[in-house]
Amino acid sequence: MSGAGAAMQRAIAGRGGAPMSTEQVAALADLTARVRELNEMVVYTDVDLAEVAAVRDEVAALTARLAAVRREHPPVAENAAEGPARQLAGPVSGLLNPVAPPVDIRVLPDGTARAEFSVNVLYEGPPSFVHGGVSAMILDQLLGVAAAANGTPGMTAKLDLRYRRPTPYGVPLVAEGRATGSDGRKTFADARIIGPDGRTTVEATAMFVMPSR
Repeated sequence: MSGAGAAMQRAIAGRGGAPMSTEQVAALADLTARVRELNEMVVYTDVDLAEVAAVRDEVAALTARLAAVRREHPPVAENAAEGPARQLAGPVSGLLNPVAPPVDIRVLPDGTARAEFSVNVLYEGPPSFVHGGVSAMILDQLLGVAAAANGTPGMTAKLDLRYRRPTPYGVPLVAEGRATGSDGRKTFADARIIGPDGRTTVEATAMFVMPSR
């Protein structure tokens, strides 16, 4: 395991608590998906104020039920055979984070990190388009996965973005990136978001630095 990977595992182990089972993750991921739908509908709903108040009270009651047994730290998934424990509460691809888009990132055989996704109105910046900070967050995550796939993971030390054109929301998008080189503890990577018309909307370059032992 790399120095960065070992450091991550030590940080997770230091929090204590058993990783979630596959069954727990699946059940809570279903709940998270329903909460995402609720989040979006809060923006769009036009029901009367009495109904809003009734739903508010129901949500408060449901929150209290979930709070009856609470973990001390955010959960991680069981260790996969091929890698370290996975964080589940991340803001980009966290399966149990209802404010994450979420973006499911896959690593292709050639080392490219790729995601096909769509975001909704909750991530809007200019009318009809994705907020630039959300695009940056997604690309930072993708670049980090690309660096790790190269066998040289690290923490973001530099992230440069070029916004070529607005990124629309509510349509299929693709993000892809890959490591372009490494130098000691530094890893360099490039990534981009591609709109439904095949044109690049945002480009990014990054440098990651592997923590010292």
